Order: sequence, then structure tokens, then C-alpha cells
Amino acid sequence: MITLQEAKAIIVAAEKKAADIGQPMNIAVADCGGNLIAHVRMDNAWLGSIDISIKKAYTSRAFDIATKDLATHSQSGNQFFGIHASNSGKIMIFAGGIPLKRGGKVVGAIGVSGGSGEQDHSVAEAGAAAFK
Repeated sequence: MITLQEAKAIIVAAEKKAADIGQPMNIAVADCGGNLIAHVRMDNAWLGSIDISIKKAYTSRAFDIATKDLATHSQSGNQFFGIHASNSGKIMIFAGGIPLKRGGKVVGAIGVSGGSGEQDHSVAEAGAAAFK
């Protein structure tokens, strides 16, 4: 289980990284069922990225994989090609979603959207690193 307090700490760490790189982001934290615990839209972050950040967190938890890695496996000719069309459109195959683990078990995920894939992933990594 991820508490609201833990979700807020994850978001604070991710916000700091986003501010450091000068890119406003949408940051979402989901529980073990992929349900939203907390979300933040930094000032001037893209409106369209609100939904994407939440879906990245869901995707990462639903498949227990970083969305960056799922994206690699979902390209034409690879084993998960077409996965983005599953789950009623809730699957995001862009970098920025990372599972959150406790004791080796996935208990939730962070999803970040608002910059390049590399920026989204690095901000998600910073948030994930704050989860202990």
C-alpha cells in the first residue's frame, strides 16, 4: 500500500526534478490497483498531459513495467505491438511511467507527462527514488 503522505513525498521529489530541468509536468501516483492516489499539475504544464500522466501510472502498474520499456516492446513487429489499443484506451506506451516497489513487490506506480520522453522518465525516476 502507498499512503497519501508517501504519494505526496513522491510528487514533491518529482516536482523538484521537473523544476531543476525547467519543464513543468503533470505527476500522478497510483496504488496497487492502478487507481489514482494523488496528482499534481505544475504551473504551465500541458492540459493534455493530465490524462496521459494518470494513464502512464496505470499502465506501469497494470503491467509492472516502466512505460519506456513497454514502448520498446510494443513497436511494429515486437511482442506487444497493438497493446496501446487494449484496456479501453488506458494504455500509454510513452516513457514516464515507473512501477513503485516495496519489499520486491509492485505496490503502485508513478506517471509523468509534460516534456520529452527522456524528461518524463527522469522526473518519474526522481519521484520513484523518493519512495522507500
